[in-house]
Amino acid sequence: MSKNLSATKRTKISIRNRGRNKVYKSNIKTLTKKCLMNIQDLDKCNHEQAKFYLFAVYSKIDKSVKKGVLHKNSAARKKASLAKNVKNAMLMSLNNN
Repeated sequence: MSKNLSATKRTKISIRNRGRNKVYKSNIKTLTKKCLMNIQDLDKCNHEQAKFYLFAVYSKIDKSVKKGVLHKNSAARKKASLAKNVKNAMLMSLNNN
């Protein structure tokens, strides 16, 4: 443990920020898994529910970029891969019907 006051303060701030970042990243991972599970069961559910989860993930990702938790390029990569998965799943479900 450091004796310097500014170093102690920075340690407390980094612990606080790590907790906040963990909450955002955990929520993004959870919503992403729900979205992907919903996409796999697209035959059983409607397209609106899949879009709802997709937009919920988008919202969380955008908020985390605004807060500085994620870099904008990594957020764009996550959003693009999700959109690609949803698009492919919807095309597959339309072709099967």
